[in-house]
Amino acid sequence: MAEQSGNNDNSTALLTDHYELTMLGSALADGTGERDCVFEVFARRLPAGRRYGVVAGTARVVEAITDFRFTDAEIAQLETTAVVDGDTLSWLADYEFSGDVDGYPEGELYFPGSPILTVRGTFAECVVLETVALSILNHDSAVASAAARMSSAAHGRPIIEMGGRRTHEQAAVAAARAAYLAGFATTSNLEAGRRYGIPTRGTVAHAFMLLHDSEEAAFRAQIDKMGVDTTLLVDTYDITAGIETAVRVAGPELGAIRIDSGDVGVLARKAREQLDSLGASDTRIVVSGDLDEHAIAALRAEPVDAYGVGTSVVTGSGAPTAGMVYKLVEVDGRPVAKRSEHKASRGGRKSALRRHKPTGTALEEVVYPTAKPPELGEYDRELLIPLMRAGQPVDELPTLEDGRQRLRRALVSLPWEGLKLSGGDPAIPTTFS
Repeated sequence: MAEQSGNNDNSTALLTDHYELTMLGSALADGTGERDCVFEVFARRLPAGRRYGVVAGTARVVEAITDFRFTDAEIAQLETTAVVDGDTLSWLADYEFSGDVDGYPEGELYFPGSPILTVRGTFAECVVLETVALSILNHDSAVASAAARMSSAAHGRPIIEMGGRRTHEQAAVAAARAAYLAGFATTSNLEAGRRYGIPTRGTVAHAFMLLHDSEEAAFRAQIDKMGVDTTLLVDTYDITAGIETAVRVAGPELGAIRIDSGDVGVLARKAREQLDSLGASDTRIVVSGDLDEHAIAALRAEPVDAYGVGTSVVTGSGAPTAGMVYKLVEVDGRPVAKRSEHKASRGGRKSALRRHKPTGTALEEVVYPTAKPPELGEYDRELLIPLMRAGQPVDELPTLEDGRQRLRRALVSLPWEGLKLSGGDPAIPTTFS
């Protein structure tokens, strides 16, 4: 799918925490701002109950860094609010990231300690990127991780993302993208369709049904406009009566019915029996209404053909952030690390590979000093790829469709225990060499 490129008319420079600029000012003043540094993004742990995480948002981070410019408007805001002094403002006015970025491609799995993103350059040019990089990766990866669990639970049945009304309007677009990356079939969000080429779907809500003088009138109006292959919402009044009316109006060629309330498993079973008895054996059953991965898994044995998921996916299904951090790990080639008892980090620039059995099953993730790579085995796979060089996106970055395919392959490679929805250890261990 084609994606829009960055737009320098929409600067991302103030998607930044205040302290990043005060650090910058002090570092520029004492000369340390020009030291060569490496920052890494990683998660110390997975959210409770999760066996793996899914990387999403990498392409959006590259766009955000490309658009990270302090135009006259941003400089005026910082000057008015006296966030930094004049010398720092002058430096920011000429800011343009000139460093390198490597990272896990979208759709890759990650585990505790995985070096998901590596940013290299001067301290001054890298430190200001912390908040925008983390806000994108933490949100998108949380949504993608939840969506991947739902897609696995659906076992091949399509899911439509329909959570735009349950989150911030811009987060809704990013969430639709992340859910599609993780295997959802379509979205209801038209801006996500325009911006990222994601297929969009939708028919009517209960308001449309209530607008008309009768359920039959509403069904006829919808079919006259959309054809008999549409999906009729049958639970506004009485589901049994609604199905009977739907088939009578549309005929046995009716595309689908949707059930949006009640015990959808029981209702789907009864609906299937009724549809079959009315000769509508090919009419599909779509269910929605506060579904998450556990509810979808519970419906696997029921005659459900597709799911609509909203709130749970855009909120990460209980884990709204991936818990990633952006830490300085190297200064002028010297490893540095935080030694706090509860928030320790590992110093030095790192890379990673994933070891597999000859059958393709993943065994472990190996994180190692970039300067000292281990011998690559026949079934080992390097994980990081170049994303930016000298401040510019590399040619032919992976597409959204590439990420979808990558995730499908990655999930197949996990040990079967790692796909369970129950809590437990990460699907594969992380080894630090």
